[in-house]
Amino acid sequence: MKTYLFVVLALTIISCTHNQDHLEQDDQHEEVKIQLTAYSNEFELFAEADPFVLGHSSEILAHFTHLTDFTALKSTSTSISASLIVNDKETSQTLEKPLRKGIYMFVLTPEKEGKGKLIFDIKTEKGNYQVVVSDLIVFNDEHDAEHEAEELEVAETNATVFTKEQSWKIDFATELVRKETFGQVIKTTGLIQSAPTDETIISAKTNGFIQFSNGNLSEGITVKSGQSLLTISGNELAENNANIRFTEAKNNYEKTKQNYERLKTLVADKIVSEKEVLEAKNQFLNAKVLYETLNSQFSVNGQNVKSTANGFIKHLFVKNGEYVNAGQALLSISKNEKLLITADVQQKYVSVLGQITTANICTSHNQKNVTLEELNGKVLSYGKSTNIDNYLIPVTLQIDNTEFLIPGSFVEVNLKTITTTEAITIPNAALLEEQGNFYVYVQLNPELFEKKEIKLGDSDGIRTEVTQGLKENDRIVSKGAVFIKLSQSTGTLDAHSGHVH
Repeated sequence: MKTYLFVVLALTIISCTHNQDHLEQDDQHEEVKIQLTAYSNEFELFAEADPFVLGHSSEILAHFTHLTDFTALKSTSTSISASLIVNDKETSQTLEKPLRKGIYMFVLTPEKEGKGKLIFDIKTEKGNYQVVVSDLIVFNDEHDAEHEAEELEVAETNATVFTKEQSWKIDFATELVRKETFGQVIKTTGLIQSAPTDETIISAKTNGFIQFSNGNLSEGITVKSGQSLLTISGNELAENNANIRFTEAKNNYEKTKQNYERLKTLVADKIVSEKEVLEAKNQFLNAKVLYETLNSQFSVNGQNVKSTANGFIKHLFVKNGEYVNAGQALLSISKNEKLLITADVQQKYVSVLGQITTANICTSHNQKNVTLEELNGKVLSYGKSTNIDNYLIPVTLQIDNTEFLIPGSFVEVNLKTITTTEAITIPNAALLEEQGNFYVYVQLNPELFEKKEIKLGDSDGIRTEVTQGLKENDRIVSKGAVFIKLSQSTGTLDAHSGHVH
């Protein structure tokens, strides 16, 4: 299925001098190239081409980039057709292999002059796609074509060349500057805790001495539901000995069972009455209930303590060999599924607490920023009062547990309120700082970037409001800007030196 997006043609110039032997000839002039930029939903196209002149062959050096990760088009089972259409007259060429990875060289000869379009049909194993360059002009005269191209030359003194081959090798991306709702952000810290519903405390059901089933039993180890963790043995106790109670219950169960089964065979011959059989049955059932209850948790060695859920041992309250009483807490198990973040905010925000809808969370140990939605989280509640020990108001968030969030640790929390106010925002990864000033790189074309100073507003930890310096639909470098800065610092590339392949 073909999907495409028409983009207005972007034309710039690269002027390349001829060989030194020809520079002295008065009738020679600089070679002119036009640059074409277009986007579809899936691909970015950047091409350098000779100006299009009726009856003259034009070379088109096209670079194709996946917009999902800004890497070069993978050439496996890929064919690309370039079609130049002017006044219903079409000339085309199909290439099965790239010149180099992501780079294709087309040669087209226009057969009509006028305004037209250049269509690239990309066929891959995953589907067919189109990238369209519109408003392309084919001239009747070569001189007119070159003159028109020169008029469109980009003359940005603060621009830096960063080739597609360079950007394909790094973690690089661009994005359009957009307006979005951006409300008040409350910056605070939050304490991560296990959700109460995720934590279970296991207690002793008898007196006795602790014996770990595994010598390495300790806090933090992973356990499975039904796994044996420890036993409580009362073999050495003269009173309240659970081992003796279990043995007695087992013996009584077996005795009453045999008696009941014996009387059932005698009642048919009327040797015993039905009343005697009924009494034997009741004794047997009572003994059975007691025995099965004890048998599920006890053995001849004492109480067998098992894990009640999948998770990890959060707290271990006893030591191996320690004496415990019935009802005493032994350990707590956390399911490790849900976490709570309690963030305390100042009382001045009390009027907007009800408008908090989401949050961004940043860990201190790895500076990883995530949204509440990415953690499948929600705002659970906010405090309606304060107390004498804490004058701050708690806001509680619930999230799914992940490996980089540690219960008991603190995180940075940016609480976001609902609003209808729109603002221009950019990702924080796009920001570069220099002597206290902030700037970004604005794309002039996919290989030419202008350094631009901006003024910042509020930030939610992931995106930052821009109050001055950018306008909607500017395309900026959102990942890899530091590499363009390094390229600019080296001074090895000139913005008008041409594209070398």
